[in-house]
Amino acid sequence: MKNQSCWKDLNAQSSQKVIEELSDAFQSWFDLRHKDEEANPPGYRKHGDERPRSTVTFKEDGFKHDPENNRVRLSKGKNLKEYWSDFLLCEYQTRPDVDLSKVNSVQNVRAVWNGDEWELHFVCNVSLETNDSAGEGVAGTDLGIKNIATVAFPDEYVLYPGNSLKEDKHYFKRAEYDTEGENGPSERSMWARRKLADRETHFYHTLTDTIITECVERGVGTLAVSWPEDVRESDWGKTGNKKLHSWAFDRIYQYLEYKGEIRGVEVLKENEWNTSKTCSRCGDDTKSNRVERGLYVCSSCELVGNADCNGAENMRQKITPSPHGEDRSNGCVAQPSTYLFDRESGMFRTREQVVS
Repeated sequence: MKNQSCWKDLNAQSSQKVIEELSDAFQSWFDLRHKDEEANPPGYRKHGDERPRSTVTFKEDGFKHDPENNRVRLSKGKNLKEYWSDFLLCEYQTRPDVDLSKVNSVQNVRAVWNGDEWELHFVCNVSLETNDSAGEGVAGTDLGIKNIATVAFPDEYVLYPGNSLKEDKHYFKRAEYDTEGENGPSERSMWARRKLADRETHFYHTLTDTIITECVERGVGTLAVSWPEDVRESDWGKTGNKKLHSWAFDRIYQYLEYKGEIRGVEVLKENEWNTSKTCSRCGDDTKSNRVERGLYVCSSCELVGNADCNGAENMRQKITPSPHGEDRSNGCVAQPSTYLFDRESGMFRTREQVVS
């Protein structure tokens, strides 16, 4: 790597970090190829005489930060110390709500190519003020593919479908495949990949913000989240692997956890084993109770309801067990509220608000 003119002036730790990220990316691709032959390789390949613009990480001894003047000095390595060109001096501009002079410390700086220009990403150590518990209520969340999240609040069940995310994936994946170049991803293909990643990030942040806000407003201080064990290590067949191995359940949980900590909601990870087939009213776990996608009919107590709501209620009961036989409202389980992602506002709203 150091023999290449484009890399030889890098700080030693930065060079090592580039190699580590490259190794991790290819190892992840090799592992995924065993289950999905169409998995995309990392975008590190050279196109003609043009090399890819890899993300470069500058660790603590590789940069000097001047927050008062919005500047950072990035080291180019000790091999140029006798000259005056041993660093890059960068000026940056942050969002209005970000003040780097108030963070405890900047741990590292990442130079990231966004397709049009270089961006500086600052990884900071920040002390966050946490609120007291939002309340004594308990809610349960069932994470899924069609309904990204289903939440059983103490007084209501709410579905958060992933329709808009599915539409984005279909459009941008098609755009990526249709513009794939002979020597690797084209600029249009890379644009589609970045655009989809940005849309997904916004969707998941908005979703988790909405759930935590609902918890606070409803006095819910504890949220149990379903956790599918070993889902990515199992072989579900070609179609199943595409859906389940790219399922962002861990990402949703991480977002919920840190957002909940700030706002006084304790987020707990609970194994979802048997929650989809067990009746939340009587405890019957007959497999055939899960009649079809979205429908749950208990052969013992005749509960009829939305299958995801039933699973979410079972997650809730892992924290506050309800005696079997307690009626949690058959109609409530069967007819939950639905919050859809509104593209115009970029927020989740009730179905009536979105379609009106």
